[in-house]
Amino acid sequence: MEQLTLRLMLLPLLLLSPLVVSAGGAKLNSSSSLFGIEFPPFNTAVTDTGCDGKLVAAEEEQKQPAAGPPSLKLHMTRRAAADLAAGRTRKDSFLASADKDITRIDTMHRRAARAGAERAASSSPRRALSERLVATVGSGVAVGSGEYLVDVYVGTPPRRFQMIMDTGSDLNWLQCAPCLACFEQRGPVFDPAASSSYRNVTCGDQRCGLVAPPTEAPRACGRPREDPCPYYYWYGDQSNTTGDLALESFTVNLTAPGASRRVDGVVFGCGHSNRGLFHGAAGLLGLGRGPLSFASQLRAVYGHAFSYCLVDHGSDVGSKIVFGEDAVLLAHPQLKYTAFAPAGAPDTFYYVKVKGVLVGGEMLNISSDTWDVGRDGSGGTIVDSGTTLSYFAEPAYRVIRQAFIDRMDKAYPLATGFPVLSPCYNVSGVETPEVPEFSLLFADGAVWDFPAENYFIQLNSEGLMCLAILSTPRSAMSIIGNYQQQNFHVLYDLQNNRLGFAPRRCAEV
Repeated sequence: MEQLTLRLMLLPLLLLSPLVVSAGGAKLNSSSSLFGIEFPPFNTAVTDTGCDGKLVAAEEEQKQPAAGPPSLKLHMTRRAAADLAAGRTRKDSFLASADKDITRIDTMHRRAARAGAERAASSSPRRALSERLVATVGSGVAVGSGEYLVDVYVGTPPRRFQMIMDTGSDLNWLQCAPCLACFEQRGPVFDPAASSSYRNVTCGDQRCGLVAPPTEAPRACGRPREDPCPYYYWYGDQSNTTGDLALESFTVNLTAPGASRRVDGVVFGCGHSNRGLFHGAAGLLGLGRGPLSFASQLRAVYGHAFSYCLVDHGSDVGSKIVFGEDAVLLAHPQLKYTAFAPAGAPDTFYYVKVKGVLVGGEMLNISSDTWDVGRDGSGGTIVDSGTTLSYFAEPAYRVIRQAFIDRMDKAYPLATGFPVLSPCYNVSGVETPEVPEFSLLFADGAVWDFPAENYFIQLNSEGLMCLAILSTPRSAMSIIGNYQQQNFHVLYDLQNNRLGFAPRRCAEV
């Protein structure tokens, strides 16, 4: 619970001006914007092929541009400006977001430890369509959180919903009518009765076995072909969703101008009782490695790859998440890859193998076993879009923190008393404060170099600049969060089992 509060507090901090690296230093910039999905007429359908959660395209005529095949595109926005409008300071918002992060991390660690060495069975690959889906991604600032939101049109007729993009979980879900216990969201909840394409997954369906039943009552299945499949999915001590597993049509954009695709039979949770710090979003779009995630369900259609480019925290300009190969990204001269690491945890998380950390160009003295995944699923490093800041296991964090203190320009006085973040510096009157460089070295030799605005946060109202990295308990996993990923185009290439990353101005993608 303490962790959940921390994450919510981090949110407005993302509204801060980013730092820009220049000649070994960093300076403050400000930018922002919010942007919704472009919803053209849809002309292609995708139908469900069975109980393995995969989809294949129903081949309908669709105009394709001569230049090449389109991709599935979704629009993303980031949520947090509402806090400022409501009078909350950036500091308050940041603390709330950090609190939420902590709870999320604890939840992910417990889920990994509970699963241990159990791994989800993978299905055989199928031929992918020569097109890609693309959606707009944007900062969640406007609804008061540190996550990024994806615009999706759901049902028939299609209605627009903003869902949290989360690579650290699998289940897609929306708040549904009748809402027995729901958090406040922007706009009406999804009404199954108003959609002609909605249908329940029955309790006898194999897909029902992929979700846990509600905790208060064991799942009864007297009529396997008729009774619904109730589910319970938890994220933290006070974050969960309970409802019926269902099938519905999701409509999203293709990269071809004016083209979109309707994806039928998407498995999702119709949540009638939902609680937690989801701040105005309609639900969650799971992008984890499990069979129920949106990415996994589209894999047979659009291939084994998706990518996103996260705009600045606080930006009101949207960017994109692409399902399928992105030719522009693949041709990027600075695109680097590192292999996904195997782990004894559930297939939900995207693990990478960190070898070391560099601060100011120097490799830090961190024991190699700090990065290892334990047999019980503890430890390791994951890339996660749903966690705001980056977190490192306590032994690594102590060394990283001290390295910044030792190498920071002594002209910036240490500031004490700021909750959560450390170290913080008084940079009042300094137009372009400089900070030591920060990089991650992976076991296969790849290096991820981060600009200063991705690991330092400047609070203009406080005149402070703080390291945007926190610690997790010794047994917990380390996490590369969305703040550190901003303005990188990040590729999840599951065909070749690797993570790609290239620097970009995501608002311009």
